[in-house]
Amino acid sequence: MKSTTRRLALIGIMVATSIGLISCSSVHPSQSTAAGCGSGGRACADAAAPIPGRDALALLNSLRVAERAPKTGYSRDEFGPPWTDNVSVPGGGNGCDTRNDILQRDMTDVTFKSGKCIVATGTLADPYTGKTIAFKRGTKSSDDVQIDHVVALSDAWQKGAQQLSAERRRDLANDPLNLQAVDGPTNQSKSDSDAAEWLPPSKGYHCAYLTRQIQVKAAYQLWVTPAEKDAMVRILTACP
Repeated sequence: MKSTTRRLALIGIMVATSIGLISCSSVHPSQSTAAGCGSGGRACADAAAPIPGRDALALLNSLRVAERAPKTGYSRDEFGPPWTDNVSVPGGGNGCDTRNDILQRDMTDVTFKSGKCIVATGTLADPYTGKTIAFKRGTKSSDDVQIDHVVALSDAWQKGAQQLSAERRRDLANDPLNLQAVDGPTNQSKSDSDAAEWLPPSKGYHCAYLTRQIQVKAAYQLWVTPAEKDAMVRILTACP
């Protein structure tokens, strides 16, 4: 009975965070500036806030703990076309690709190349480094701001995503909960590392970063390695 009650409580946390942290509401398109999710008058709320450390630890303890599975069979194609709008997560089906949705959500002073989808310029307060980055679309400048998969797709593949349906993997790759606009070089340095191997340079963002990873892994039934869980526990025990 106790285990059933605990399981239901954890499910409640998962539902509350997935609904409360990434929500969409109807706004007039002219209001869709810093927190837009594409055209059609639908705008997403601000990027997900961290859940309390104690809740993150409880959710972490509900995850399976195991070593990485082999990377055999992994390719980016296993998660669908990059930034497809054909998904069942917030922002899906709004007529704009996911990359531009997240650029709109995470930047301020956004301007558009045309319509309300293609972001031309904006300003990013990068949570990973603390830097302010002026974004300008162009062949040599677009990569200054990249969209990080908070749980890297290769890491997800080795920790349960192989068993997900193609549709569910596509959702994982485009879920706003798992996406964050960040400094390009810093994103490259992360590659497909997990929390035992890499954390954002800005220590002030560690709590938010880890709770996002845990929420994603819980939502998509992914596991953590023993070393990964140890690293998460060590940091989360000091989080508010």
